[in-house]
Amino acid sequence: MKKKIGCLHAHYTNIEYIETAFSKFDIEWLHFVDPGLMQRVSTDENFNYSVAQKKVKQQVEWIAECKVDAILITCTNYIALLNEEQLSLPMPIIKIDEPYFEQICQLQQPHMILFTNPATVEGTVKRLTAHAEKYGTVDFEVIIIDGAFEFIMQGLGERYNQEIMNCLSQFKNENRRLSVAQLSMVEAARRYELQTGQTVLNPLHALVDSMIHQLELSSLSGV
Repeated sequence: MKKKIGCLHAHYTNIEYIETAFSKFDIEWLHFVDPGLMQRVSTDENFNYSVAQKKVKQQVEWIAECKVDAILITCTNYIALLNEEQLSLPMPIIKIDEPYFEQICQLQQPHMILFTNPATVEGTVKRLTAHAEKYGTVDFEVIIIDGAFEFIMQGLGERYNQEIMNCLSQFKNENRRLSVAQLSMVEAARRYELQTGQTVLNPLHALVDSMIHQLELSSLSGV
């Protein structure tokens, strides 16, 4: 049975990542893109946290009114701002990074987690640390690729990917597992893997497996 899934993104480039990753499944996508909230949170010192939370709540409720079977949130800052206790919705809200957190925790190996957007680090690390409590502790180091995020915001995707690949190449002899924390970094991570054979974990791979199971997604091929 076809599933109707609403997606909340902070940048339009995430749409292609999601649709490509799930292209083999019978899904109708409704994409909602709002870069404005993250722009305010990142640059406006006077922007109130409670106002940001209210905005995210309104966005999620608006998507729910479109009669979707599930809501997927791809922006880690939106996820950090979401207060599910204030919501009463009949459909599941899927957070892109939770299957990724689970994968990191289950591996029980030291990790280097790369970010390009400094504004997403605090919320992501806080949620990863909370998720890891049932496993004891998780050994990880955060690496921020300075200046890279501006390229994606300016529409310079190739330059953005190259900056990420350049950073990854600095750790080619690293014994710790490498991973990228943001959906916008997935393409660069994949290219790096093809070039070097070195595995780089990313949130999208774990998400697909999780959603197939959670939503009982049907394959377009019938298999």
